[in-house]
Amino acid sequence: MNEVVGSHDLLLVTLDTLRYDVARELAAAGRIPNLARHLPGGVWERRHAPGSFTYASHQAMFAGFLPTPAAPGPHPRLFAARFAGSETTVDGTFVHDSPDLLSGLAAVGYRTVCVGGVGFFNKRGPLGSVLPGMFHESHWEPEFGVTSPTSFEAQVARVEEVVTGLPERQPLFLFVNVSALHQPNWFHLPGATPEAGDTRASHAAALEYVDRHIGRLFAAVRRRRPGFAIVCSDHGTAYGEDGYTGHRIGHDVVWTVPYAHFFLDEAR
Repeated sequence: MNEVVGSHDLLLVTLDTLRYDVARELAAAGRIPNLARHLPGGVWERRHAPGSFTYASHQAMFAGFLPTPAAPGPHPRLFAARFAGSETTVDGTFVHDSPDLLSGLAAVGYRTVCVGGVGFFNKRGPLGSVLPGMFHESHWEPEFGVTSPTSFEAQVARVEEVVTGLPERQPLFLFVNVSALHQPNWFHLPGATPEAGDTRASHAAALEYVDRHIGRLFAAVRRRRPGFAIVCSDHGTAYGEDGYTGHRIGHDVVWTVPYAHFFLDEAR
């Protein structure tokens, strides 16, 4: 990452609440072609989330603790604050002398921008202001939120505006929290009704919706210089497994998430 930081724009996309099993199935079935063409080998990596709900997981990720490979470690990290005794900081890790990645990247010239989605990014109160407040610039509108059937399209349009307005020479760290997978998502499944509520099938339909528009996001990021992207979920969610619904619980469908990182150097 010491060769990437400074030469590339950086993109972190959290597909909020996306389950690993659903992401894997859709990639294998050819239902998310725009994402799958960027995944190494065409498959998602299976990882463990650093938290079981949005706030906790993002606090960890912004400190450099991205989802951990679901296999015995230790696993080297891409980014890390300088910390004595860290077993996951290696020669290739971008190490910064600040408590979080955002201020660490700002210190080497990056403009940090947040395009929020779920309520923890809505800036409507103190709690919803903590995470977006870590960035130079943050954006949230009701159209970006969980109740909007066109949330991701609206988020991508804002990204396009932001990128167009940036000074050409300044590198960008862009974070996008995609709200479309989070409940309610029933409206992404044709024929579904609010009475029937969210299901694993509507969760999958929401991912297909995101896939239809994510190419515009990738194109916007690589518009000015080569890009490096990290796309992952912050946690999964339960749809009745073992009697559980939702997240902020210690269930495998919550802790297990899809992850990928890749370069955006070539037009695709």
